[in-house]
Amino acid sequence: MLRVQNGKIVDAGGNPVRLRGVCVGGWMNMEHFINGYPGAEHGLRATMARVLGPEKAPFIFDRMLDYVLAREDIAFLKQRGATVVRLPLNYRHFERDDAPFEYLEAGFARLDRALAWCAEYGVYAILDLHSVQGWQSSDWHCDNSSRHALFWSHRQFQDRFVALWQEFARRYKDSAAVAGYNVMNEPLTNAPAGRLGDRYTPDWAVMNHVYRRVVEAIRDIDPDHLIFLEGDHFSTLFDGLEAPFDDNLVYSSHNYSAAGFGPGPYPSADWSRERQVEVFLNHQGTRFAQRHNVPLWVGEFGATFNGSPAETPDRLRAMDDQIGVFEEYGAHWTIWTYKDIGTMGTVMVPPEAPYIQTIASSLKAKRELELDMFWMTQAGPTRTREMIVDLARHIGEQISDPDINPEANARYLAQAALAGYASSLAQPAYAKCFQRMSEAELDRILHSFAFENCQPNRPLIDILTRHMARPA
Repeated sequence: MLRVQNGKIVDAGGNPVRLRGVCVGGWMNMEHFINGYPGAEHGLRATMARVLGPEKAPFIFDRMLDYVLAREDIAFLKQRGATVVRLPLNYRHFERDDAPFEYLEAGFARLDRALAWCAEYGVYAILDLHSVQGWQSSDWHCDNSSRHALFWSHRQFQDRFVALWQEFARRYKDSAAVAGYNVMNEPLTNAPAGRLGDRYTPDWAVMNHVYRRVVEAIRDIDPDHLIFLEGDHFSTLFDGLEAPFDDNLVYSSHNYSAAGFGPGPYPSADWSRERQVEVFLNHQGTRFAQRHNVPLWVGEFGATFNGSPAETPDRLRAMDDQIGVFEEYGAHWTIWTYKDIGTMGTVMVPPEAPYIQTIASSLKAKRELELDMFWMTQAGPTRTREMIVDLARHIGEQISDPDINPEANARYLAQAALAGYASSLAQPAYAKCFQRMSEAELDRILHSFAFENCQPNRPLIDILTRHMARPA
């Protein structure tokens, strides 16, 4: 069991522990660019059931999850030196909206299997509630297609959130394989204001209230495990958080860097290791942790590798330097993400895999329409993007409000129109890719996600391995 001591994470013997590893996105919280489908997961599940039937659709999802994370994956990560895996979770695996406060054993059984593998190989797990009841942000990664974050203004959603964490605490309070509880991924307390880009203003009062309430509720049951708290605005803003109020709190920032997304050479006049040090030290999460002498865990960072192959070496050098900065300043870290279909994974489903070939027509439409606007747009401009930019400009000109940020206007228009509406139109076509297939054939196709069928991102793995081999 881990604990905080003198600003560091230590084990039961007081020995320093460094949490270094990966986030397992696309498993118990699926995402469009990781798993290859269009839209939000809950909408896709409903569409698949309608198109394929109530038996075949769950079979497809269960098999995909079976292969995205298995014992072989944990064994591989242990071999490469990882000490932790962050497990993003969607509340829908554990509770239905039409039966609140009643918990689903199937979801806990899947999580229990993963924790057993972690215990077997001596790898810690951080339980990350990535998608909460009512949505904690307006973005797709909390299984949201509505652009509304209702969690912060609805007491019942907050009650269900706290009760679910108490259920986790009841089940895992004695588990030494669990490093701790990451109670909420990337909060956005003032979601509509997020559309104004840099003019975002957090609602610190509601965030501090929710955080104190959930921590105290967990502590009523589990006095020992670490609890990880993230900053507002996708874990980048911390200045309004109240000071640590529990002895075992760890604070988590997300540190995506422009150098990991390019385009452009690295190092350069704009981005270098010196610049990475400056950005890290000026991050509000870093300053908060240093000010209060608490551990800092960089819960997410990463780079995309689905653009021009000529850009890949630059992004790898950027990742190497960024992790080196984390190590220099004693930050714990987990890279996003472990496995995907070729965007930013440590291991990737290769283009020739049966799954990729089966959904080829759907993937083509996703690329042309930029349905994964934020992550799969590295191959150059499209007509869709030009149309969105023109429409955003027209909207801005007609409304004529100087407070509208032009870049944010185009970005969020694309998310609402493409990642939301157009993606929902594309979901039936994705589902039809699997029509008239037997369970045996479906299993063969979804086996593309199994570790032995994936392609390791060897240069990235080598960088991670080198850093994970450092002494604690």
